Amino acid sequence: MLLPIAFGVIEVISILLALLVGIITGYLIRVWQREKSIRASRATAEKIVEDGKKEAEKAKRESVLEAKQEIFALRKDFENDMRERRQVVVNLENKVSQRDENLNNRAVHLDRREQSLSAREEKLDERKEQLEQLNSKVEETLKEQELKLMEISSLSVEQAREIIMGRVRESISDEIATYIKDEEERAKNEVHSRSKELLALAMQKYASETTTERTVSVVDLPNDEMKGRIIGREGRNIRTIEALTGVDLIIDDTPEAVVLSGFDPVRREIAKRALSTLVSDGRIHPGRIEEVVEKARIEVDMFIREAGEDAVFTVGVGRIHPDLVKLLGRLSFRTSYGQNVLKHSIETAFLAGKLAAEIGEDEILARRAGLLHDIGKAVDHEVEGGHVEIGVKLVSKYKEPKEVIDAIASHHGDKEAESIIAVLVAAADALSAARPGARSESMENYIKRLEQLEAISNEIPGVEKSYAIQAGREVRVLVKAEEIDDLSTFKIAREIKEQIEEKMTYPGTIKVTVIRETRATDVAK
Repeated sequence: MLLPIAFGVIEVISILLALLVGIITGYLIRVWQREKSIRASRATAEKIVEDGKKEAEKAKRESVLEAKQEIFALRKDFENDMRERRQVVVNLENKVSQRDENLNNRAVHLDRREQSLSAREEKLDERKEQLEQLNSKVEETLKEQELKLMEISSLSVEQAREIIMGRVRESISDEIATYIKDEEERAKNEVHSRSKELLALAMQKYASETTTERTVSVVDLPNDEMKGRIIGREGRNIRTIEALTGVDLIIDDTPEAVVLSGFDPVRREIAKRALSTLVSDGRIHPGRIEEVVEKARIEVDMFIREAGEDAVFTVGVGRIHPDLVKLLGRLSFRTSYGQNVLKHSIETAFLAGKLAAEIGEDEILARRAGLLHDIGKAVDHEVEGGHVEIGVKLVSKYKEPKEVIDAIASHHGDKEAESIIAVLVAAADALSAARPGARSESMENYIKRLEQLEAISNEIPGVEKSYAIQAGREVRVLVKAEEIDDLSTFKIAREIKEQIEEKMTYPGTIKVTVIRETRATDVAK
């Protein structure tokens, strides 16, 4: 009995000892594994630290390299900037030296002109002395003739004086007329030679296409049936178009065409674009018309702005107020005697700039004045007053230079020019308008102008016949040789010129040529 119990106790003790040994062994194994894990973690940490140091060193090297590259790029940009600034300074120095040279040349020219004027003044003084001497001789002659007449005839002193004074007046009148003729011829030759030189240089440096524009807007139709669709039921479509655009549609017997009539060229262009779109699309009803007209209005506004910006960029006058740029664009729809006003303004700007460069004036300012000289024509059909007055108000509102204002105010001779730029713009304006092919006019106006030229010439006493030639740019006048002498022909030419300037309106210039000839005829038998 005790023996089995003893064996059971021993088994329990053995089991407990085995369990205890297993626990201790497991604990030791766990401690060993923890130590191993700690050592591995430390090794990993040391490796991470080492890798971090390497990465930091690498990042440091890359940062230094990038900094060096950035410093190099900044240094290169700085050197380029300095080089550009040096070039700007050199250009400015060259411009200053060129300006100084121009001023020196101008000073030399003025000195020469002053010397010429001084010499002319001396000649005039000498001529004055000669006239005084002549007057004194005349007085002595009068006294001598008065005494002789009193001795020879029974005339009174007053009667003798009248006879002598008549002879003296005739003699002095011929001499004064001869002197005036010589001085006028000399002045005309000098001015003509210099002006021909300047205008030839300006025209050689600028060439423009010949511009002729139509003043009637016509929309082509694919067939005559489209006219009925444009009119619409009870005329509702055509009424809608006319109400939205402010343009009259003329639908007549003209085959496959509709004529647009309106005083405002911008409205006419909007109507033309809208109607062309409707015809090509085929859908024509009031709702569609409103949509297309609005789209055409936006397109025309964009075209006007782009045309103004292109003109400013082409002429190269710098910044201009956006409102003036838009007004310049509107000139692309305006014509004067068939000449597009915007193209005429650009041409005038270039010619004025070339003339200014030739005489040492500000070329950019001359171009600016030439470009804006007709700006009033953009709104002269909307605002009361002439285009000169409107243009002066517009450029004054937007603070343009006084030379530009003066050029606009004086380019048609409404006021006296106060600056050289204004004179150049007036000359360039006349040159652009008068060149062959630049402008066109109706046959009725053309014939009327020729008739008026000949009528003005025929009204002058002593004129036998007159002929308008060269498309009305020259009038040749034949005078009666038995009534008019050679000196009087100059007086007649001047009188006809003054009458033309006073009574007529014309583009460009008109040359007056007076011809006096004597014909001797005999018959051999």
